[in-house]
Amino acid sequence: MADRYNISIDQGATFSLVVTWKDSLDTPVNLTGYTARMQARQEYTSPNPPLFSLTSPIGGIVINAAQGQVAVTIEAQETTNFAAGKYVYDLEIVSGAGVVTRLIEGRCVVNPEVTK
Repeated sequence: MADRYNISIDQGATFSLVVTWKDSLDTPVNLTGYTARMQARQEYTSPNPPLFSLTSPIGGIVINAAQGQVAVTIEAQETTNFAAGKYVYDLEIVSGAGVVTRLIEGRCVVNPEVTK
């Protein structure tokens, strides 16, 4: 089961998040051969396009395999175009064999920008 972790994104600012996947002994899991993907939507069943859709190895997500880390970055020029509001999101990793594991999920709040 995925951990719940709520995130907050400020319009017009760079967003960064690093998640480390650890086993039951608190040791980072080696992510060699894995890819990752992340999306945010208005609602879980929303038919509308996602607020954002990120992937690795290019597309906003970088995996540090030996450290078990998944680093997410959304540049400021992208967050400027995000509509302020409340969304839901999840971050998944996919093994080379196609096994999907949801690392985290939760609410995503986009805070409006004042300074333009």
